[in-house]
Amino acid sequence: MERVVPWRRLEALIEPHYPLAGKGRKPYPLSAMLWIHFLQHWCGYSDPGMEEALHDIPVLRRVKGLDAGESRMPDETTILNFRHLLEAHQLAESLFQEVVSLLTDQGLILREGTIVDATLIAAPPSTKNEARQRDPEMTSSKKGNQWHFGMKAHIGGRASIPGSQAPVRLYEGAVLRCSDVS
Repeated sequence: MERVVPWRRLEALIEPHYPLAGKGRKPYPLSAMLWIHFLQHWCGYSDPGMEEALHDIPVLRRVKGLDAGESRMPDETTILNFRHLLEAHQLAESLFQEVVSLLTDQGLILREGTIVDATLIAAPPSTKNEARQRDPEMTSSKKGNQWHFGMKAHIGGRASIPGSQAPVRLYEGAVLRCSDVS
């Protein structure tokens, strides 16, 4: 995103409203706060989740020169206040529309995601049944150091806002020997 999004152009829209250094605590660089704002929406982080991610995931802070060991990091209140600043001046929606438009012009798509989870569905491994055989659609696979017999289910749901309904969009069964990585 660093190469695709014109950050300076977006920062210029916010600069007239962004606090200047003066009395009190020095504000964080506008470029870092804007990056955090977009990252929060792209990755679906809450304010506390974004603060934690900045501390836990080095690549998120390296992009804009933040360093958890050497400089102070924006906390959840600072992240919230920045979002409120954008909302108070009706900038949040226009910034996102600008980025979506730029990405679309370059043939890229940015939209709500689907969360996919793979889970194992166990089947009885025993041949002590009427047909005296295992279910032919089921297979064995080793996960960690433990063997499983059954099938794998890939279930996809809409990435949702907390409190909203997330209906299942996708359900696909697969034999256990199929890799999740493709």
